[in-house]
This record gives sequence, C-alpha cells and structure tokens, in this order.
Amino acid sequence: MKSFAEIREIAIARKGEAGFAAHMASAPEPPLRELADDRLLAEFTKRIFQAGFNWSVIETKWPGFETAFHGFDIGRNAMMSDEDLDRHLSNREIVRNGAKILTVRDNAIFLSDLAREHGSAARYLGDWPVEDTVGLFELLKKRGARLGGMTGQYALRCAGYDALILSKSVVAGLNMAGVIDGAATSKTAMRKAQAAFNEWHAESGERYAVISRTLAAAVPD
Repeated sequence: MKSFAEIREIAIARKGEAGFAAHMASAPEPPLRELADDRLLAEFTKRIFQAGFNWSVIETKWPGFETAFHGFDIGRNAMMSDEDLDRHLSNREIVRNGAKILTVRDNAIFLSDLAREHGSAARYLGDWPVEDTVGLFELLKKRGARLGGMTGQYALRCAGYDALILSKSVVAGLNMAGVIDGAATSKTAMRKAQAAFNEWHAESGERYAVISRTLAAAVPD
C-alpha cells in the first residue's frame, strides 16, 4: 500500500501546487456535534432531494422547504399526517416527490430516537469515532431513510463530520494505492478502506476529509 506522503506527491504532480491547494481549501472543519438536531434533519433532507436531481433547483427552492417542513422541527415532522403529506404533494414551493417527502418523517423519527437514547442526535453522530466511519455509514443505512451510499456520506460531510467519502474518484484512488481491487461496496472492501484511512491519518495527522480529497486529486477526474 502506498504511503500518504506518496499519494500526496502524486496529487501535487497532477494538480500542481496551486491547484492542489485550491482543491483542498474546501475540506470543511467538523462542527457536526454542535448542530441542533433540526439542522441535521435539514441537511439529510437536502442531500436526499439533491440525489439524482439538479442541485441548483433544490438550493433555489430551499426556503420553501424550510417553510413547508416547519424549520425541520424534529417532533413536528415525526408526526407527519396523511393530511400533511397531501399538502406537501400540492406545494409548488418544494419538489413534490412523495417517496422523498416521506423520508423527512422517517428521518425525523430516526433522529428523535437517537436524541431520546443519547440526549442529542447531532452530538451522538458527531462524536462517532472517525476510526469507524464505515460503522456510522452502516448505522445511517440501517436506521435512516435513503441515507445509505453516497447520500449519507455527503450529508455527514456537509454537516461537518470529518468523513471519508467513497466517491468514484476516492475509490479509484484506493485502487491506485493498492488498498482494494475494484468497487468499495462490500463490507470487506469498506473495512479495508477504513483501515487504510486510519493508517494514513496516523502517518500524517491529517483529517479524514483531507485524506479523502487527496486521494481524489491523485487520480484522473
């Protein structure tokens, strides 16, 4: 397996010093545990609606989403009724996708359960050890609604969790680095990816988001 130093050199050789610095500048700091749970539900919902859709349309309509879903209040949305659903399905201020609208209710229930179990859903997820990020991915897939795969991974990153992301470019980087051979969809491959990230973090001291972006920069776009 290649060292992180080797991967970083490859990334800089591909992007150039300035290009690499620009590429890394957008890796967020991790404030997830400080979020209110309604903001976490909002982030989950935004990423679910953006999946397979034009992201800019969701951004433009987002004020309508905030109004329609009562500021993503957890308790209110967990009690979404049939009348509420009908109202959402006729609301032109949001994207009227019934299956995705129902995820607001289901994920409100999920976050309510976590808050009841641990005091704060955002703090519980934010404190999840980055050394077991794939375990957190499994939790979102098992207990959340439409939070498996890239949707949940991007939602965590955008909410501020220091998440690795198994995007197409990162998976290509993992193959290039000799970590896996092929896709990163099986539990075995994901655990291998996690172990490699843990080793690179120990080597470099870099955040997992930085390592993830470096891997993506080290392979062709």
